[in-house]
Amino acid sequence: MHTALGGSEPAARGRPCVLGLYQSVVLVLFLLRQNPVQQVAAELFGVSQSTVSRRLALLGPLLERVLAEFVPDPAQASSGKVVLVDGTLVTTWDWACHGIELFSGKHRDTGFNLQIAATLDGDLLAVSAPVPGSWHDVRAWRESEFEALFTDRETIGDLGYIGTGILTGRRKPPGQQRPKADKIFNHSLSVLRAAVERAIAHLKDWKILATRYRGPLSTFPNIVRTITALAFFRTTW
Repeated sequence: MHTALGGSEPAARGRPCVLGLYQSVVLVLFLLRQNPVQQVAAELFGVSQSTVSRRLALLGPLLERVLAEFVPDPAQASSGKVVLVDGTLVTTWDWACHGIELFSGKHRDTGFNLQIAATLDGDLLAVSAPVPGSWHDVRAWRESEFEALFTDRETIGDLGYIGTGILTGRRKPPGQQRPKADKIFNHSLSVLRAAVERAIAHLKDWKILATRYRGPLSTFPNIVRTITALAFFRTTW
């Protein structure tokens, strides 16, 4: 076949892709949003399980890079605002080589601890890098970048952050009744903290963070960054 310039159209080489770029992106978003078993996704999209795995490995990091411009600088975004912080566990399979460090005694399950920061309006500010689920929130906070990012902000957390300088509720005195003033104070903080719980719930609309993560543990940090970028992209648009 000849082109308008008189030359020959180059012949297609190799095996054509079963999925084009658009459908491949849809597939990856479906995997992140619904967290199905890859074999199920393969049947729905009419491809092999290996194709599903390759598309996720290829396009997941690409989505993160493309959407990075929508992720705000946490320090700048939180300027002049009260910062709410909370930790959440994203469960994983009980990998034998990581079972001890990933096991959360609080949740009685295996996974990664993510620290989430939000405003009083429930707007997401930042998601930390994942740390072992065995770490309590105090250690996760101190090991994350959050402590430095929000050092000059008024920050509110639950009782798990006592000793970090974050404003928290008041513990019940040993062997005594909790004073009424403490009950009122704790209730007021709980009302405020509901906003960060909403932010976590919206983040976990991406079911790969809400249900058990089945992928390689080494790829999980990228998954978190990609979903964080998608969350900010959604609110921006």
